[in-house]
Amino acid sequence: MPLLVLATLFGVLLDAGDALQIQCYQCEEMKHNDCSTPEYIVNCTVNVQDMCQKEVLVKPDGIHYRKSCASSGACLIASSGYQQFCTGRLNSVCISCCNTPLCNGPKRKRPVPSAAMPNLQTNQPLHLLLISFLLPLMLLPRT
Repeated sequence: MPLLVLATLFGVLLDAGDALQIQCYQCEEMKHNDCSTPEYIVNCTVNVQDMCQKEVLVKPDGIHYRKSCASSGACLIASSGYQQFCTGRLNSVCISCCNTPLCNGPKRKRPVPSAAMPNLQTNQPLHLLLISFLLPLMLLPRT
C-alpha cells in the first residue's frame, strides 16, 4: 500500500508540468568566484538536473569554487553529508543547493518589497518538500 501511495504521488508530480530546464553556472576550482559570468552559464539536463550546486572550498591559497547542475537527490545528499565540514576555516567544504535559474552565482541584493506588490516568492517546489518526507519512507525495511 505505501508503494502505491508513493507511485501515485510521483505520477502527480511528473504530470505537474515540471519539465522546465534550469540554467546554472558551471566551473571547476575557480578562485575569487570568477565563474559567475555569462560564459560559464550552462543549460542543465531536462527532468534530470533540476538544481544548481555550489561548493566553496577553503584552501591554503584561498577560497575556491565549484559550480554545476545537479539532480535534487544527489545535491541534497551531498550538502547534508558535508555539513560537518562546513566550518569556514582551512580545509572547509560547504555545499549548497538551490532551484532557481543561476542561483549558484553571486548573492543578489534583495529588493525592497513594494506595499502595492504582494510577495509571491516560493522557497522550494512541491517535489522537494515531498522528497524530504518520502525518502525516509522509501529507505525503511520492508516487512
